[in-house]
Amino acid sequence: MKFFKKWRGQNSALPERSSLASILGNAIIAGIVISSLFLLTEKLGAILIMGTFAASSLIVFSYPDSPFAQPRNVILGHLVGSIIGLLCLTLLGPDWWSAGLAVALTIVAMKTCRIVHPPATSNPMVVFLINPHWSFLLFPTLTGACAIILIALFVHNLRRTEAWPKYW
Repeated sequence: MKFFKKWRGQNSALPERSSLASILGNAIIAGIVISSLFLLTEKLGAILIMGTFAASSLIVFSYPDSPFAQPRNVILGHLVGSIIGLLCLTLLGPDWWSAGLAVALTIVAMKTCRIVHPPATSNPMVVFLINPHWSFLLFPTLTGACAIILIALFVHNLRRTEAWPKYW
């Protein structure tokens, strides 16, 4: 019973709510980023978007001081997640267990290399679902992640008094 009592939590207070201006500003910027990636995909004929980028935008634009939002975590996290997904798919095949192994290996690699970016942990699942070519590493993985960071560099350094990022 003691185990199940732990499920009630610690009764800690909820985190403070962000201001309405902050919430709307972050949402608008994230929406613009995702819309821009879709537009560029359409105009350039190269895929620059994947679902995990929406979650990346939430973290990068709403929690820019988080370690998860720093450029090395975003770019390398997405790249590592996609590489491991492609390696597992290619070497082990499209089985249920190899998909789970790809996610587990992605977590190990991210934590070991100190490049944790939670949305990128889903990249191996994306790889297993769509079975892309190795060009997936460049388009959309690397190009899209770099675009998010490039926009964040402008947005954060225009809106904030302190420099962003905290580290590369």
